[in-house]
Amino acid sequence: MTHIRTATPGDAAAINDIWNREIREAVSTFNSQPKTVDEVAALIAARGPAFLVAEADGNAIGFAYYGQFRGGVGYAHTMEHTVYLGDAARGRGAGRALMSALEQVARRDDVHSLIAGVAGENTAGIAFHARLGFAEVARLPEVGRKFGRWMDLVLMQKIL
Repeated sequence: MTHIRTATPGDAAAINDIWNREIREAVSTFNSQPKTVDEVAALIAARGPAFLVAEADGNAIGFAYYGQFRGGVGYAHTMEHTVYLGDAARGRGAGRALMSALEQVARRDDVHSLIAGVAGENTAGIAFHARLGFAEVARLPEVGRKFGRWMDLVLMQKIL
C-alpha cells in the first residue's frame, strides 16, 4: 500500500537516487547534471509541505513537488510541478496518488493553475497528465537537448 506524506530531509538520499536515475537514463528531465543529497535536502526544506513523498513498506518510491512557474508577483498562483517514480512504483497508482495529494496542497495554498513541462518524446508522461485532467497548451520545438539530440517541450496545464 502506498502512503503519501510530506517529505523530510531524511528522504533526501532515496529521492536523490530516484531523481538521478531519471537524469542519467530518461527524457523526463532535460537536466544532465546529477543532483546531490544536500541539494535535494535543501529543496525539500525550501518547498516544505509542497514537497511530497510516496512510500511503500517504509521506503520512498516516488516524489512530487511544485514551485512558482515563473518569477514575479503576477505568477504567484501558477506553479510548475515535478513528479518522479522509482521503477518499482510504476503502474501501482503511486503517481496518481502523489498528484492527487499535491493538488490538495496546491488548492490549500491558493494555487490556481498547475503546469507540467514534459519532453515531447515522453509519451507516457503526456498520457499520464492527460488522464489527470491536464490539457496540452503549448509545444515548443527543439528547446531541450539531451543524449545528443534536440527535444520538444510540451506544456500541459490544469486549472484547479
